[in-house]
Amino acid sequence: MDKSRFENLPLEWVRAFEVAARLGSFTAAAHETGLTQSAISQRIGKLEKRLETQLFLRQARQIALTVEGEAWLPHVRSALESLRESSEGLFGISRKRLTISASSSIIELWLLPRLKRLREEIDAQLSFRTMVLSGEAAQESGTIQIRYGTGDWPVTYKLPLYSETLAPVAAPRVAGSTERWTDLPRIALVGPRPGWHEWSARFGIPSTPLPDLRFDTFAAALSAARAGFGVALASLPLCSSDLETGRLVRVSQDSLPHHETYWLLASKDAVSRQQWNLLEQGLKAISG
Repeated sequence: MDKSRFENLPLEWVRAFEVAARLGSFTAAAHETGLTQSAISQRIGKLEKRLETQLFLRQARQIALTVEGEAWLPHVRSALESLRESSEGLFGISRKRLTISASSSIIELWLLPRLKRLREEIDAQLSFRTMVLSGEAAQESGTIQIRYGTGDWPVTYKLPLYSETLAPVAAPRVAGSTERWTDLPRIALVGPRPGWHEWSARFGIPSTPLPDLRFDTFAAALSAARAGFGVALASLPLCSSDLETGRLVRVSQDSLPHHETYWLLASKDAVSRQQWNLLEQGLKAISG
């Protein structure tokens, strides 16, 4: 066997193969790499000639990997990832500015109380951008996101911030105004968390009185509870400061765990692996 043909394979040929295989299209590969479709095709053609192996089945409107191409692809991906990580670790400069996009509630109630310690844990300037929530917010390139859900987003890096648990809370003067907290006015929150309907079904309490105040942010609903407008079904991790200071009190010792929570999400464009490791260590250190 002539082993010389496997030596010094041009990296641009191998990269063209990986991108085309991942995207399933020479045209899409050209778009991602900034090359022309013919340049991608030529590089893969030269690679196949050097390897003396056909890597793609070329059809009229699509391409498909051959058996040989399918077998080689995971090795190519592993090698390119190893090259990227080693280059980043040895020569990369940590980003000095990180942009975090999150809802106003998570910025105000979770990040700001921990900001001093977070800045001590990571060596970077932090910029915060209030996320305008929609049915399915898109991942912004170069931006770290904090989103509520199950964690099943297709991103490189992700970390849950805390375990979600809900319980009813109210201002002390409101909680002490009656022996039956279930008679108190209820504050509703529009969003992904379970609401009063789920709480009533779980613990067998009356579904009335119906809430006459509704908010679209958790921070606003919590402010209404502090102001004495009624009982809010609150995320305990997000209102821990209010409970510790006595601005709010739990009116029931029952609690409702929830399988969704806030996740920190980032792509390779937003953070380096080294920077993510610092973020992850820092957030774990301050999550208590």
